[in-house]
Amino acid sequence: MKSQTSFVISLIFLFFLVSSAYPGVKRQHYPCKNLVFYFHDVIYNGKNANNATSAIVGAPQWGNRTILADKFHFGNIAVFDDPITLDNNFHSSPVGRAQGMYFYDTKNTFTAWLGFSFVFNSGQHKGTINFIGADPIMVKSRDITVVGGTGDFFMHRGIATIMTDSFEGDVYFRLRVDIKFYECW
Repeated sequence: MKSQTSFVISLIFLFFLVSSAYPGVKRQHYPCKNLVFYFHDVIYNGKNANNATSAIVGAPQWGNRTILADKFHFGNIAVFDDPITLDNNFHSSPVGRAQGMYFYDTKNTFTAWLGFSFVFNSGQHKGTINFIGADPIMVKSRDITVVGGTGDFFMHRGIATIMTDSFEGDVYFRLRVDIKFYECW
């Protein structure tokens, strides 16, 4: 009887030992693809219609649609169709277009919310990469989410690290976009 009890206790102990949550070694995730692009945004200011690649389509009551609002641009909504290049030269041949919108969503600092796609139709890439996320503009390096894509980037997901590479007042800015895909199909 005593040996049966020891056997049952040993089985219970073994069951709990085997079924206990074992964290194991945390698996390191590595990108399956890494790309770097630059996109150049020229905001329409009433004087640059020939060069503008974005326009303010919504403004707070005290603002207008030609000049970004005071107070951290809060309430401005802009749409864009910006050239994408492989280097930081605005005059380089574009490899695609960045198309989407951003809006300034905080009253006490420069932040924006971004929703856009990179649209490619060149010899090197075909398809789209879709991005979404908050952009705390005053932070040097910030991450937004890559939520999917089409064509060469079908179902790709990952992180895009964006950095303001250059800006000229409220009219022009250039972003460096370092894309790391963690899911590639």
